[in-house]
Amino acid sequence: MSAAKMSAVRPVSALVALFVMLPLLSACGFNTIPTREEQAKAAWSEVLNQYQRRADLIPNLVETVKGFAAQEREVLQGVVEARAKATQVQVSPEMLSNPEAFKAFQEGQSGLTGALSRLLAVVENYPDLKSNQNFLALQAQLEGTENRIAVARRDYIEAVRLYNTSLRTLPSMLWAKFWFTGAQPYETFSIAEDKMSVPQVNFGTNSGG
Repeated sequence: MSAAKMSAVRPVSALVALFVMLPLLSACGFNTIPTREEQAKAAWSEVLNQYQRRADLIPNLVETVKGFAAQEREVLQGVVEARAKATQVQVSPEMLSNPEAFKAFQEGQSGLTGALSRLLAVVENYPDLKSNQNFLALQAQLEGTENRIAVARRDYIEAVRLYNTSLRTLPSMLWAKFWFTGAQPYETFSIAEDKMSVPQVNFGTNSGG
């Protein structure tokens, strides 16, 4: 066979070999790590979206409560400060393997949850506020947001579990060792944070009390 014909055959042979190998690579877990990593990043983005939704509700909530309970300035200021602290901590998907950054984010959001719980407990002392239409609308939005946060956190925890497991189990761990060498385990919410009760905002039925 001439050199020219051999040169023409080589690219075709390489393509054929590639098409043969791709299913084999997929079958032996080659795509598992990048696929699960992207799923974990997507789940984290949804966590951030829901926490941001909550942060966006707080200024209106604080102003509404202030209109009826201005004397509760310490509690109101606590919510404002907790919101500022929580929103200052930013954790991008690229930082999910950083335990210090993740811990700071978790503590900030936990602090805001606690501050909101204290504020909503104080609201029980103000029947006029509990029956205010603007407050009731904010209450419903906050309740829905807390539920969405819980779902987003649950989905993220599961996505990280699958991703981290792929870095430690065969056959995908071999690809982590020899190919995806930069893949690192992701941080996830601690048990204490995961079991933390969400703010109790379901008190509309008690508005006459």
